[in-house]
Amino acid sequence: METHFQQELNKLKEQLLKMAGLAERRGEYAAGLSHGEQRQLEIAMCLATSPKVLLLDEPLAGMGAIESERMVELIKLLGRDHAIMLIEHDMDAVFAVAQRLTVMVSGEVLESGTPEQVRASPAVQSAYLGGSEGTHG
Repeated sequence: METHFQQELNKLKEQLLKMAGLAERRGEYAAGLSHGEQRQLEIAMCLATSPKVLLLDEPLAGMGAIESERMVELIKLLGRDHAIMLIEHDMDAVFAVAQRLTVMVSGEVLESGTPEQVRASPAVQSAYLGGSEGTHG
């Protein structure tokens, strides 16, 4: 017979798996999950600690298009209730989830502002978004 504490933990586990999009994969070993699903599981595990801030370092690295879309949707969902510091090279994903962002080159701040401000910045366009003088990417 489960104690009240165990019942609450199981309830939390189910909520987190559902939020992370993994409810249907419940009971499977993490090693059997795809790369993207493993990243989703990592985020669910972090959420179990009730963080105020999530630090996500290239959460889309190594993902295919479908997995990336799922992760972007998860980050958007999490952004409603958590502060998120996101380090990511997929600029389309960053623009899709960010309310405010800072673009850096070689450890120096290039631009900081709303996605619209950053997207319009000539320096950012040149460095990252395919401007004619782009040297990074």
